[in-house]
Amino acid sequence: MQRRAVLAALLAAFPLTRLRADARSDRAAAFIEEKGRALVAVIDSDASVAEKRARVAAILREAVDVRGVGQFVLGRHWRTASEAERAEFLRLFEETLVRNLSARFGELKGVTFAVGRAQPRGEEGVMVATTVDRPGQPPVALDWLVAEVDGHPRIVDLVAEGTSLRITQRSEYGSVIQRGGGRLDALLEAMRRQLSQLEARGLAAN
Repeated sequence: MQRRAVLAALLAAFPLTRLRADARSDRAAAFIEEKGRALVAVIDSDASVAEKRARVAAILREAVDVRGVGQFVLGRHWRTASEAERAEFLRLFEETLVRNLSARFGELKGVTFAVGRAQPRGEEGVMVATTVDRPGQPPVALDWLVAEVDGHPRIVDLVAEGTSLRITQRSEYGSVIQRGGGRLDALLEAMRRQLSQLEARGLAAN
């Protein structure tokens, strides 16, 4: 009798669990579609390249969990960094991330953006598959990992051709710190140089 009661309770809870997972997937997919449409609207506008980049940057700043991704990317070095170092790293990381992505998106035109399947990934969040079609080029498959951050959906990773952006950056940043004798300052200085180069390219493009 007790065993039947336990099974009945499990069966009763299953539909509720499934509904919650489906709701989370739907919310993540709707979020990516909303941001994708916003990006496409900017890219296909008649604004200048500089203005497009600025608008794309604003969308990305709102959509991406910069602190969470930055903390993941820095890995174990986050725990040993001072508050001042963490703040400086996050500032540089956000600026680098936004500049890189906005430069890529800001110069495209005529793209189409289609949202595909959304799959829960446990505590990590929901992976939302998308396809970006570009004029005269093969379509690109991009998977976006969306997590709930302070009650709001936020992008925490981008996977292109099976490669995770945050894992790749974690490896790259770790190598820079290691070459710099284990000093976080070595990474911060490298990031400052990269930003200067990105800014110079942006000025040249304008």
